[in-house]
Order: sequence, then C-alpha cells, then structure tokens
Amino acid sequence: MYCPFCGHIETKVTDSRLAGEGRQIRRRRECLACGERFTTFETAELLMPMVVKADRTREPFDEGKLRSGMEKALEKRPVPRAQVDEALSRIAHKVRVLGDREVASRAVGELVMEELRQLDEVAYVRFASVYRHFEDVEAFHEEIRRLRDQREGKSAVAEQKRPAKGQPAQDRDQLSLLPPEPTSSPKPGAGEGAK
Repeated sequence: MYCPFCGHIETKVTDSRLAGEGRQIRRRRECLACGERFTTFETAELLMPMVVKADRTREPFDEGKLRSGMEKALEKRPVPRAQVDEALSRIAHKVRVLGDREVASRAVGELVMEELRQLDEVAYVRFASVYRHFEDVEAFHEEIRRLRDQREGKSAVAEQKRPAKGQPAQDRDQLSLLPPEPTSSPKPGAGEGAK
C-alpha cells in the first residue's frame, strides 16, 4: 500500500486486530521510506442493496451519508466515536443480512433511530424530529413521552426481577455456591442455660 505521507510504495504492517465487531481488520502500518505510521481498515466487499426513497427513486446504500446523519444528531453529545462506528457497523450488517436487492429508506431510518436510542436519547429525539417531520412542539412532547414510557417499562421489568427486601434472590437457572443453612432445632444442652 502506498504511504499517504510520502507516496512510497512499500509499507509494513506492525499490528493487526479485529474491529467493527469482527467485521473489519484494523492494521497499523509503517512506511519503509519516511517512517510515518498510519492505520488502515480491511473489510469484505459485499454488495449492499439499493435504497428506495419515499419518492420511489433509488440510490446506492451510502454508509458515509448514514454516518453524516448520525453525527449531526450526535453533535455536542458525549458519545465516543468508537460507539458510533460500532452502531454504523451493526446497521450495515442488518441491511446486508436482509438479503434483499432493495431496501426502503424508511427501514434504514428505523434502524438508525434504534441505534441512536441506545447511544443517546437527545440525539435520538433530534434525528426523529427530522426523520419523522415533526410539525410542532406537541410532536416533540409525544416522542419524549414514548421514550419515557419505554424506559419506565424496562425499569419496571427490572424491578419485578429483584427480590423483595429480606428475601434471598432465587434463580432456578443457577445453583447456589454456598451450602444451605441448617434449619434443624438446636442440640440438647446447647440452649441458653448451657455453658
């Protein structure tokens, strides 16, 4: 691979590791001429489906366009770039495994919103406001209410799984690591009067 700094034809790989949830290989390279280091990513080249827009026009699936939309929604939000890369990788993987030659832009948008919901709720509402064409404040309020309901539903399920105070947690799928405490009556002579 040509060096991006000096254009020399020979570079060597100094480190390789999996990235993008195992769908990429990240290689650290060093130029043999100028000594500069840089990173490359190797991915399998698979055909992505065409995206069918609302006006019935078709365009190639563009991960760069997807990244741009997500980054606009995540602007000034505390989400690490690595998490955004992983989310994009998951979206592209889901679109690819559909196995269809065409996919509706609406379906792609729903995948993006689901990833943003997991990454950052503010970014999710920002994206949803543009994607769903919110007309007024009431539409924002409704989306936030729906988000709260989902969050409260998840916490209610978690609460139901927790044991009540004073009761030991029992899980049928797991065996206890400690032996059960004896529940038999005390031995004769071991009562309060025995010393």
